[in-house]
Amino acid sequence: MENVVEIRNLTKSYGKNRGVIDVSLDIKQGDIFGFLGPNGAGKSTTIRSMLGFLKINSGGIKILEMDSVKDHERILKEVGYMPSEAWFYDSMRVSDVIKYAAQVRGLDCTDEARKLCERLKVDTTKRIKELSLGNRKKVSIVCAMQHRPKLFIFDEPTGGLDPLMQKKFFELINEYVEQGATCLLSTHVLSEVDKYCKNAAIMREGRLSMLDSPHIDDETFLKFYEEEEE
Repeated sequence: MENVVEIRNLTKSYGKNRGVIDVSLDIKQGDIFGFLGPNGAGKSTTIRSMLGFLKINSGGIKILEMDSVKDHERILKEVGYMPSEAWFYDSMRVSDVIKYAAQVRGLDCTDEARKLCERLKVDTTKRIKELSLGNRKKVSIVCAMQHRPKLFIFDEPTGGLDPLMQKKFFELINEYVEQGATCLLSTHVLSEVDKYCKNAAIMREGRLSMLDSPHIDDETFLKFYEEEEE
């Protein structure tokens, strides 16, 4: 099975502030990969480096066999990325936001977007400023999924979603993965990784450690952190 993501010795620093240090990671096609860690551990920095949003200090990254630096724009068209913060123009209608996200990629995603909006109960007639955090998150999910990418990258996607919508979100992920997609799920919610992910790693203070299994209990998770602090 081919690697969809290959990260080799990634280091990104912010002057005196810590970023990520010597991160290496492979994600294979068809995986739902859990990217665990507390806020500030370096998960978002790693993701932004993967997508070419940050200039890295050293190392190399390949996404779908493309270089994260040289092929930055092509990667953005091929990947479904949902950032942790769902920022949109407040005055835009939901339907226009979703359509614009498709047009940026030069695609007509009308049918898939309609299906996703029905599944997630997205009201496309409202303006962004009228939406709650959870409903903004749902719009962001539709924008990331509607073009049926080969790789999904979700950064803290379920914050603000009610339990029913969380369940529907993961049902959608599983459906796309069964059809050949791959998913990187960045989260600090252990139960999501335990229930849905096939493989996982933990980020802590900018460093990454692979887990033998994503199915770990809270006690083991806390013990890992305590061992790291010694």
